Amino acid sequence: GLNKDLRKGIKQSDGSVLSPFQQAKRYAAELPYSKRPRWIITCNFAEFLVYDMEKPNAEPEQILLKDFPKEYYRLQFLVDTKSEHIRQEEKISVEAGKLVARMYSVLRKQYRNPDDAETARHLNILCVRLVFCFYAEHADIFRHLMFYDYMKDVPVSKWHRELKDLFRILNTPDNERDEYEDPKLLAFPYVNGGLFADDTVRIPAFTQEIVDIILNEASRGFDWSGISPTIFGAAFESTMNPETRRAGGLHYTSIENIHKVIDPLFLDDLKKELEEIKSIRTEKTRIQKLQEYRHKLSTLTFLDPACGSGNFLTETYICLRRLENQALFAETGGQTMFHIDGLIQVSISQFYGIEINDFAVTVARTALWIAESQMMQETEQLMQVNLDFLPLKSYANIIEGNSLQIDWNTVIPKEKLSYIMGNPPFIGARMMSSEQKKDVIDIFNSVKNNGNLDYVSCWYKKASDIMTGTSIRVALVSTNSITQGEQVAILWKHLFEHGVHIDFAYRTFIWNSEASSKANVHCVIVGFSKAPNERQKRIFDNGTERIVSNINGYLIEAENICISRRTSPVSDIPEMCLGGQALDDGNLILKEEEKNELVKSDPKAEKFIRPYMMGKDFIQRKTRYCLWLVDAKPEELRKCPEIMRRIENVRIFRLKSKRQATFKSAETPALFTEIKESRTEYIALPKVSSENRRYIPMDYLPAEVIAGDKLFMIADADLYLFGVLTSNVHMAWMRIVAGRLKSDYSYSNTIVYNNFPFPVPDTSQREKIEKTAQRILDARAEYPNSSLADLYDEMTMPTELRKAHQHNDIAVMGAYGFDYKNMTESECVAELMRLYQKLVSQSA
Repeated sequence: GLNKDLRKGIKQSDGSVLSPFQQAKRYAAELPYSKRPRWIITCNFAEFLVYDMEKPNAEPEQILLKDFPKEYYRLQFLVDTKSEHIRQEEKISVEAGKLVARMYSVLRKQYRNPDDAETARHLNILCVRLVFCFYAEHADIFRHLMFYDYMKDVPVSKWHRELKDLFRILNTPDNERDEYEDPKLLAFPYVNGGLFADDTVRIPAFTQEIVDIILNEASRGFDWSGISPTIFGAAFESTMNPETRRAGGLHYTSIENIHKVIDPLFLDDLKKELEEIKSIRTEKTRIQKLQEYRHKLSTLTFLDPACGSGNFLTETYICLRRLENQALFAETGGQTMFHIDGLIQVSISQFYGIEINDFAVTVARTALWIAESQMMQETEQLMQVNLDFLPLKSYANIIEGNSLQIDWNTVIPKEKLSYIMGNPPFIGARMMSSEQKKDVIDIFNSVKNNGNLDYVSCWYKKASDIMTGTSIRVALVSTNSITQGEQVAILWKHLFEHGVHIDFAYRTFIWNSEASSKANVHCVIVGFSKAPNERQKRIFDNGTERIVSNINGYLIEAENICISRRTSPVSDIPEMCLGGQALDDGNLILKEEEKNELVKSDPKAEKFIRPYMMGKDFIQRKTRYCLWLVDAKPEELRKCPEIMRRIENVRIFRLKSKRQATFKSAETPALFTEIKESRTEYIALPKVSSENRRYIPMDYLPAEVIAGDKLFMIADADLYLFGVLTSNVHMAWMRIVAGRLKSDYSYSNTIVYNNFPFPVPDTSQREKIEKTAQRILDARAEYPNSSLADLYDEMTMPTELRKAHQHNDIAVMGAYGFDYKNMTESECVAELMRLYQKLVSQSA
């Protein structure tokens, strides 16, 4: 109904109070898993609230009906824009990749040393050559089925020799061929391009099974002309690459995700420019501008410094050539061209790549050649001309090597470079090899704490360095960890100080690699430069686009503030610390049954046993126990043989450690390596919590409970502190600045808590927060048998607990002076960052 509050709860027939969103979410939960919706939208005829179920706890996107004429694009996500043509290309290309994988597998068995690196090189080249022949005989580069017709009558025992002869001919110019060769062989055109140049490639003996796959399934049985070089190249490389082959499934970046990078980086502007030129009414001016536009396209250069099989480069080439074709058609009115010299100006020579895997380099070059062939055919059909595709040009623009150890200026001088783009490796700081760690240290040698950076950060730094003094613009795909937690202060503070600004960003989304065994990788895309930005800055989030004034390292609209580690709170609040660390190999920690057995066998041990909780225990409300031997008298311990046995086990375990601090702690094996004990009741909250919870569960624990090192503690904490910490304001701050463990929130006292700017409430506001905080605790007390996991599951959260949190949220936002109804989560965090900056400057 018009003017109804979409965020307000409505009483249901079962007595519960749910907002329209919560009601729709309940409906969605009843659907089969495969049919659950990505988005839930509520509307009151004046306002749309759009919820992305990939981010169930994020604030909804608000779209007002009165703004719809200008902001209709914000509902674009409702329309599946992927064309049927692209779907068909994807299907054909993946099937081609699977077919090549079969061929690869049977050929590999024929080599004497199939696991040898040199064997892999020969096999990879052989497969690429065969694939080019398959494509050429279906795409009118060769005569139709020319490869099939030549090889079909060759006996299996002679395939080895005949393929060698064929590859030699394909690499020999017409004027250098022996005129007395087999005429069927001489009929093949000269290919060049380096694809068939290496005459040392070893070809194994063939079997009838291999011949049948190559001839009947691959050559005659499959139409290669319809493959997408963008998708096929990556799918092909994935089947050949030992690492991805072991992981299972095909892995390639979808065309849709490639466009998330290249569209806002340059393609949107180029499309807009062409449409503006085509709308010019004066014919002479229009034709001149179209010619200038085509020349401009030919001067743009692109570098993918981690190009893999070249899918970003290939898709960009295809898009530029299609723009060139459109401009040509507009220039000539579609009339037949008689003078075709210089007709096509966009060339694969404009595309540069660096890739560490030698086979991926070969695939990238092949994919670009296939793309060139397909685009020539499109030009021929559009302009009614005949163009010669062969011989291939030999471009050495895809370089093999470690991108982080190569000077990118040697690949293409920065003065000639227009754009850098790509999808560098996703490797976390803890997962890197020693060589990769050295890369990070070498590249960030002047940056403190560089050992905490993810590997992908190196590409940001190298791109930042090369763009200095140029108009180069960059867009890279990364795991979202570089825009969260302590990495922001390490990476983005450095980049901002050296003149970088973010031009556009895709906030966290799940990267669709089109792998058959998909892993949910949470990614961001960041477009940045040092040159003046003529376009408005844009944030893409939840399928919508927002024009913003600035984008900071957390990818929100706020000033370039980076939250660094603090050892003490910026606000006047009690300190928070992690619980103690046992490092005991399980000897000081007891399960319920172990505790009971110990007490039964030795009643004197009971005085040394305390309740113990780690983060998971806390959320599940399942207490374990520990041997707490602080201040225990030696003579008492010696009377407890089981305790003495466990202490000795701890000592032996710690003595084996290579870590000096752990080794030294063997001197005190009866104690935790870090002793944290509260003398009073304390607030506890887990270090790691599921991203599916709107609120990180926190609670008061009695002093007797020993907190482990996955549980944070705040002693002497009053209800006011509890109310602020459990509020949507603090949760919004946490969601932006905290790190992640996989996709779960990884809370930090030094980053999240110590930097959080608390409000300065008056007496009335403080009392409201205390009352609403108590209501939360009271609501929980009604469910003594429910765990915090049960209580904070969005599907099972009790109505009275939800309402208590909502009242608490209102009270806390009121203390800040925030508008509960209209302020979005990102606006809330932007204001908190301003408050943080003010507090920091006052304390400096």
